[in-house]
Amino acid sequence: MVARVGIIGAGPSGLAQLHAFEQARSQGAEVPELVCFEKQGDWGGLWNYSWRSGLDEHGDPCHGSMYRYLWSNGPKECLEFADYTFEEHFGRPIPSFPPRAVLEDYILGRAGKSGVRRHIRFNTAVRWVDFDDVARTFLVTVESLDDGVTRTEEFDQVVVASGHFSIPNVPSYPGFDAFPGRIMHSHDFRDSQEFAGKNLLVVGGSYSAEDIALQTKKYGANSVTISYRSAPMEFPWPDGIEELPEMTKADGRTVGFVDGSTRDVDAIIFCTGYKHHFPFIASDLRLATKNVLYPPDLYKGVFFTGNPNLMYLGMQDQFYTFTMFDAEAWYARDYMLGRISLPGREEMEKDIATWRSREGSLADPVEQIDFQADHIDDLLKEVDYPDFDMNLTRDHFKKWEHDKVESIIGYRDRGFSSPCTGTQAPLHHTPWWEAMDDSLPTFLGTAPGYDETGD
Repeated sequence: MVARVGIIGAGPSGLAQLHAFEQARSQGAEVPELVCFEKQGDWGGLWNYSWRSGLDEHGDPCHGSMYRYLWSNGPKECLEFADYTFEEHFGRPIPSFPPRAVLEDYILGRAGKSGVRRHIRFNTAVRWVDFDDVARTFLVTVESLDDGVTRTEEFDQVVVASGHFSIPNVPSYPGFDAFPGRIMHSHDFRDSQEFAGKNLLVVGGSYSAEDIALQTKKYGANSVTISYRSAPMEFPWPDGIEELPEMTKADGRTVGFVDGSTRDVDAIIFCTGYKHHFPFIASDLRLATKNVLYPPDLYKGVFFTGNPNLMYLGMQDQFYTFTMFDAEAWYARDYMLGRISLPGREEMEKDIATWRSREGSLADPVEQIDFQADHIDDLLKEVDYPDFDMNLTRDHFKKWEHDKVESIIGYRDRGFSSPCTGTQAPLHHTPWWEAMDDSLPTFLGTAPGYDETGD
């Protein structure tokens, strides 16, 4: 067994890795020394909401892309921890689409119960990761952001759990230098109320564009135009939201599109995705991938083929989130504990090629859901993660896709059953389109003076 494991990031993936080890420890296993480096001042990763954008208080790029009024855009039942259910955490069933504060409370509830905070060094940024070919260990250089002190530590294995939703991909168009309004990426988006009364252009054709268009309109934007490059989402948008093909240029406030149409807008928000960006990792160890369901060079979606003692968690494009992070963390843990052996590099690369070839043939979101579920099943069959109804989560995701097509403003007003307990989720007391307060007490109906009946 290895003696020392370094974990980069204390967001959902890093916390999943720490928790997996704690579960093994509670069952009597000998666990290596764990050191988790977190550059923020608290745990939770992207769920650790901050008003800051651009640079953080230490002069580094802000990690967080979280915004106020974000609600889960998928059923919570499809991300439920099998060993720590929503019912256990909240003491009762809750609706299927919680807001950010509720999900953060749930994530940190399990982390707190398992006592993993003692392994985390906060306000500590990883500046460089390299491998010593002679000693066969990783050299991790970190900076304490509180006092600026830099040091290098040695680890037998390293887990990269820093996520891939913090370095925005921002295109440019002619006329931007003279555009009189705000141009930003969703990474820096914080509060929908900023755009009340404004005419907004949202650039993108996926989940972020969908959600920010809805959020801004819900909180008072005058109009929202969504500009897509490949294909329109074609949801039944509420009045005031429309889709147009790719923009071509800006002329003052007037934006032109490839179909010849124009719109006058006050602000432009890019929802154009993120880069897998690891400048703190030596180039021969650095994952290079686009946002895909099965990245290259990662056996089982986890182990870097050039050096399998370097593991990456949560690097996939995601339908599943916490469920997948747990599966990957359990598998990585069992490799580090010597319970699982990996094949040689050639066999690993053949296995990756098989998965990536299958991904290339996927025709629609239904097939993509099954593909990612199969990836999770492939990991779980070899580890002791608690049983849950994986096939039910597949069905939930497919129904969710249908619900969105039926009502893009109403799909969050549905309830799903837990794959862990079987309990049917209650409906939320207020339709999402009318629910302006996203706080945990209001969502749970426990705010002082709150009355669900409205009396």
